[in-house]
Amino acid sequence: MNDEINYKNNPLHGVSLKNLLVELVEHYGWKILFAYLNINCFKTNPSIDSSVKFLKKTGWAREKVEAFYLYQFKSLPRATDEQFALPPRDRIIPDGQVPGEPAELSIEDAERLQEKRAKKAAARGQGGRENSKDRSNKNYPNKRPRTGRDDGKSKSGSVWGNSGDSASNSTSNSTSNSTSNSTSNSNNKKPTKPAPDESDPWANWRK
Repeated sequence: MNDEINYKNNPLHGVSLKNLLVELVEHYGWKILFAYLNINCFKTNPSIDSSVKFLKKTGWAREKVEAFYLYQFKSLPRATDEQFALPPRDRIIPDGQVPGEPAELSIEDAERLQEKRAKKAAARGQGGRENSKDRSNKNYPNKRPRTGRDDGKSKSGSVWGNSGDSASNSTSNSTSNSTSNSTSNSNNKKPTKPAPDESDPWANWRK
């Protein structure tokens, strides 16, 4: 029963998305809404019907508008971390908290807020890159820089050069060995006897 009462304390209770948006547009206008919320349906030819259609199918944008309604338009105190993790319509508003007057907002304040958010995002990004470098150094503490050009020289000067010399030496040795073998074989070859002359009938007898 207490939870039901607390839910009814939520200003969003019983308020349709269309009525909520009508209240915001009538009080702040489209320019202020876009400047603070940065939702494109509030910028290019905005209308209540098209914006409601977009917000109904886009959960993150709808929750962003509903949170703006609670904490800017109704000026409720910031929710606890536990309640802030819930969608705005599911948050329980304590009995002691009552809506206040709408916050005074301006384009200039929205621009300063955007600059502040951009600086925080850049700082988080810089911190992430530094942490990544630290992790890389920890994982490879003894990593040595690559010297591909020097390695290429050493290979060409020592390993590949020697192999080339040995290849040429083996080629010359094999050539000289084959030449000498062929020469010796030709020297040791016995002379063949001439074939008997068929015109001489006494050739075989002389033999």
